[in-house]
Amino acid sequence: MRKLVSIQKIKSLEPIKGADAIEKAQVLGWQLVVKKGEFKVGDLCVYCEIDSIMPDKPEFAFLKPRKMRIRTVKLRGQVSQGICFKLSVLPKGIKIAEDLDVTEIMGVEKYEAPIPASLSGIMKGKFPSFIPKTDETRVQILQDLLDKNQGAKCYISEKLDGSSVTYYMKDGEFGVCSRNLEFIEDDENSIWKVARELDLENKLRSLNKNYALQAEIVGESIQKNTLKLRGQTVFFFNVFDIDAYKYLDFDDFTAFLQSLELASVPIIEKEYILENDINKFVEMSIRKSLINPNGWCEGIVIRSHKEQFINNERLSFKAINPKFLLKYDN
Repeated sequence: MRKLVSIQKIKSLEPIKGADAIEKAQVLGWQLVVKKGEFKVGDLCVYCEIDSIMPDKPEFAFLKPRKMRIRTVKLRGQVSQGICFKLSVLPKGIKIAEDLDVTEIMGVEKYEAPIPASLSGIMKGKFPSFIPKTDETRVQILQDLLDKNQGAKCYISEKLDGSSVTYYMKDGEFGVCSRNLEFIEDDENSIWKVARELDLENKLRSLNKNYALQAEIVGESIQKNTLKLRGQTVFFFNVFDIDAYKYLDFDDFTAFLQSLELASVPIIEKEYILENDINKFVEMSIRKSLINPNGWCEGIVIRSHKEQFINNERLSFKAINPKFLLKYDN
């Protein structure tokens, strides 16, 4: 689970050119703006990530114009992602420890983008338990993962600004899901419409195995359609072998999609040796989309060529383009 609010250490402080009252701080792999003199390097703070919805309390009243949501902002030319508070913002009696998750204690909730009307439908049930949900972790909190896997052979794909969908075939049953729910077939539901347009049920049934396909649905009426696409379509980023409980390796994933004539998310780099540099990943994410070069891509996803879980940890993560967030996430 994502720690929206946690106790973290101020790793560094740097001046911001032309700014007298603020300075740049680093917390985990995040860069943000703090008041000058409020913290020293090594201090513990209460760090709130972007997408945190803060409770309506006097100490957070400055966030009311933003509907209490912490977003990516730019101050004096410096991108700032998150907010640091003094430890005194915590309720009394909390045993202070670095990396302690205090999200629930602080009454903070995660912002969830509204579900487009075209993706809602008649619920069949919750997302199937036999398939992992799609939710990539941001690189800024993955220093340990990079330390352990530096030098691994990976690939880089474009992260698309849409909505996550899953199609599966299990024991002869075809299913269609959003990020959190499974839907009964409905003529008004775009996820089902795309499934029929691509003949996904018959394609999966022809394999005589249990697979799940995970994709991003993009286009008109999906989020803000930042790619300016007509209609709606899906680009696939995962193939999951349900029986083996394993994602397909990159080469097998590519061959699988080709055999079913399905489109992959754009692949930016097929062979990338993993580096241990969070800031570089953020810089790499600042790029135009391969689908529409006139618009910013939302970010990048880095995954290992060979799929494996080590201590329930998959070598797969995302870096979100700060310029995309500044332009569209408001």
